[in-house]
Amino acid sequence: MEGVGVVGLYVRDQDEALSFYVDKLGFRVHTDVSNGGYRWLTVQHPGQPSFQLGLFLPGPPVLDAATAQAAQALVAKGAMPPLVLTVADCRAAHARMRAAGVEFTQEPMDRYGTVDAGFRDPSGNGWKMIQQQGAP
Repeated sequence: MEGVGVVGLYVRDQDEALSFYVDKLGFRVHTDVSNGGYRWLTVQHPGQPSFQLGLFLPGPPVLDAATAQAAQALVAKGAMPPLVLTVADCRAAHARMRAAGVEFTQEPMDRYGTVDAGFRDPSGNGWKMIQQQGAP
């Protein structure tokens, strides 16, 4: 085993998600291919070239229609587990991302010896942004 290569994230609209992750968070497109009605779309952070974040629509061939609808509702409510984005300076990243149009659910705060903030993507997926230990 060599490690985790892709972690999937359900989104309501792949083009909207792609714009958010690339234009606002600074990720880059890794793979964008379609097979019939299915689109395999992954992005990656420039500092982590071996890891991809999959931006997937819940539905066939993985989920039936009823399960897909339930998954979309959970994502929209922010009920899925949060993802964590590490940054060198949480307050500076917060200011840059807010200027790019990211809506925050929690302003940067000192906690547990570091600084963290919270935001959601356009589909409702929750993110925690945590400053690395020992960073300014």
